[in-house]
This record gives sequence, C-alpha cells and structure tokens, in this order.
Amino acid sequence: MTVKRKLVAAAAGAILAPIAVVAIPQVASAHGYVLSPPSRQANCAQGKVSGCGAIVYEPQSVEGPKGLRSCNGGLPGFAELNDESKSWPAASVGNSVTFNWKFTAYHRTTNYEYYIGGTKIADISGNNSAPKDPTSHTVSLNGFSGRQKVLAIWNIADTPMAFYSCIDLQIGGGNPPTSNPPTTSNPPSTSNPPSSTTNPPTGGTWAAGTAYTVGSTVTYDGATYRCQLAHTAIQGWEPPNTPALWTRQ
Repeated sequence: MTVKRKLVAAAAGAILAPIAVVAIPQVASAHGYVLSPPSRQANCAQGKVSGCGAIVYEPQSVEGPKGLRSCNGGLPGFAELNDESKSWPAASVGNSVTFNWKFTAYHRTTNYEYYIGGTKIADISGNNSAPKDPTSHTVSLNGFSGRQKVLAIWNIADTPMAFYSCIDLQIGGGNPPTSNPPTTSNPPSTSNPPSSTTNPPTGGTWAAGTAYTVGSTVTYDGATYRCQLAHTAIQGWEPPNTPALWTRQ
C-alpha cells in the first residue's frame, strides 16, 4: 500500500509540473492602467459603459509606441476608447486628484506623464525601477475646471512602448476656462489625423499592414524615416507619431 501511494504521488507531481511551467510565461510582459478615478477602460471593464468591444476583457492592454496622444494607444481594436460620443462617467474632483494604477505585470519604468489636451500637467519619474503596489500620483489641476479628459501615460524603460489611459473628470463643478476648450475639445490628436490621412495618398511609401524590419526606410508626408524597431504597421502608428519606431532622416 505504501508503494502504491508513492506511485500515485509521483504521477500527480508529473502532471502538475508542466502546468507550473506553462503558467510562468504569462507574467512576462508588463501591463497596467489607471484604476481610480476610473479610466475609460476601467469603466468598460466594470460594465459602466456599453459597447466597448474587446477592451472589456483586457483593460490593462492599451499598449502602443511612446509619443502617442490617444486613448487607445493607436490600436484599432480599442478604437472605442477614442469615441467622445459615449457616455463616459466623469469623476468629481477638486483642485487636485490622486491617480491609482493597477498593474498585472511589472517592468522598469522611465516615467509617468499626465496631459489635459496639449498641456502636460505632471511628469513623474519611475526611477528606472519596477512599479510597486500601490502606485499613486497626486496631480495638481490648478488652471482647469469643468469637464476635462486626462491622458495618463506609463512609459516603459526597457522597451519602446508605453501604456495609455484616459480619465474623464469633472473638476470643481464649474465650466472650463475660456482658453481650455480649444485644447480639450479639439486637441492636436483630433486635428492632425485629417492632414496625415489625406497627405500619404499623394506620396509616400509607408503603409499600414506592412511588416518593417530594423533599417527599413520609408517616405511619409515628404520626409524620409528609418525603422528603429521591427514591427507591423497599423493605422495610428504613422512615422511622425511614433518616434520610438521611426527616426526622421
């Protein structure tokens, strides 16, 4: 009986061992987003906004090249995050707000950036270290009021990528200053695409859906760019918008 029990235990160990090996790689890549005040992907994942698409299942995965200024990180699969017609809940805050991050994996961090429209309102060093739980940043909102959209960016230190979160806020319960609406309702990211999407057809070799290797060169909007990192291009990752992927020559 003792021998039989030993054989059963050994067999069980042999079955469980491969499972443990498979589970380890799942935490290899870094992911994260702003959990509170709820970012748009957090609201989608929590069922507070409908029609969000795939982001419902992976709010931590809005990853794109550094330097973008969009809620979806340039990813077509998460385009719903850019949809200003949705009823995004706006958290009521005062003259400052504390952003709390949720990480599902950890990488060394360059910094965290926060923007309202085209204005950077905070730049917080990550000290080239992996983030810790909890990671929170208290950011001043002086000069802004009313409904505003904050873009929070987590820049990774050892990759050319970043993670993006947009958070809708109602600041102080008032109306936006007269100087702010142009930058918040019509930010550069919404005014630039028409020119970038209309110019390439008139000339340029860059094309979405193309796989580029390091050293490849393309032309776009009259300029030449050299690829710094192998990738497959998607709409939103045009060379002028992705300095982590392309260097202008």
